[in-house]
Amino acid sequence: MTKEELKALAKSLGADLVGIASMDRFEGAPKEMDPRYIMPEAKSMIVMCFRVMRGSLRGIEEGTFFSNYSAMGYGGLTYNYIPMTVINLCKHIEDEGYEAIPIGHQSDWRGIDNQGVQKKNFSVPVREGLPAPDIMIHLRIAAYLAGLGEIGYSKMFLTPEFGPRQRIGVVLTEMELEPDPIYDGPKLCNKCMACVRACPGNCISDTKTVKVTLAGHEVEWGEIDTLKCNDTFNGGTRVEHGEGGDYVAGRDDITRGSHTPFYHKPKTVYQSGQAVCGARGCTRACMMSLEARGVLKNKFKEPFRRRRPWQVDWSEDGNVKFNDPTKPYNDEMYEREPD
Repeated sequence: MTKEELKALAKSLGADLVGIASMDRFEGAPKEMDPRYIMPEAKSMIVMCFRVMRGSLRGIEEGTFFSNYSAMGYGGLTYNYIPMTVINLCKHIEDEGYEAIPIGHQSDWRGIDNQGVQKKNFSVPVREGLPAPDIMIHLRIAAYLAGLGEIGYSKMFLTPEFGPRQRIGVVLTEMELEPDPIYDGPKLCNKCMACVRACPGNCISDTKTVKVTLAGHEVEWGEIDTLKCNDTFNGGTRVEHGEGGDYVAGRDDITRGSHTPFYHKPKTVYQSGQAVCGARGCTRACMMSLEARGVLKNKFKEPFRRRRPWQVDWSEDGNVKFNDPTKPYNDEMYEREPD
């Protein structure tokens, strides 16, 4: 099977984009994130991007259908669609006589947390010299090393096709495939800072950055407060130490610690479905900036933002008030022309 045949097969199975990374490109990765410890004989990593439908962002943009983005655009891809694609691709690779590992998304068993720190009392190495299980493959870095795009200031992976609108799945295999070159196309992220301005939790620093070297290329993104990001994603905000915060105590008795239109946390769908912020900065604002600049290949007849978006305004008394759609729409955060 040639590289071209394999890519065509992966796309026929459901992938939107496919790239190949050689395993030596992971040189310098921390042990806890180095896929070569998973499959020491691996010659190639096949990286696939699966688009998040622009329409899945519509309901959360309007404030009318919150579950679809995180359920269908996140959980449905992560836990259902991507695993089926990578499993079926691995079947074909095995039929060629090569071992392959299907990795639909990052395991919930991973040994490190969202800040890259080893979890306490979670796992230990099975022998000297090995990292503790489970190794976490940094999927955005994997996609970068496979030549599919670049990492933006928000740390979101950006492709020239979809901008920030994709999820990533990978396959490790002993099959040796010619690696794709690192992306060197038109610059996608121009550091317009739309992601920083629009993030409702102010989770992306506009001054502090993280720099890493990937396959000889220096890559930089804004420092992310991952704990705050998780809170904001779910509709929460920090409270003072010792102060309680309910999800929602009732529409007339909302406590600090919540900003959401729901009385109670809805059930999860595909292990997800709890988004409230709807990736307003890192995905929606970034996507609109890229579309306004005309740099994305996936084009639409109409602009994404067609009316004033919903948003939360915390008043001093701690009650949540949603924006008034009858008022003039002059929010600089969204109106500003991209640089």
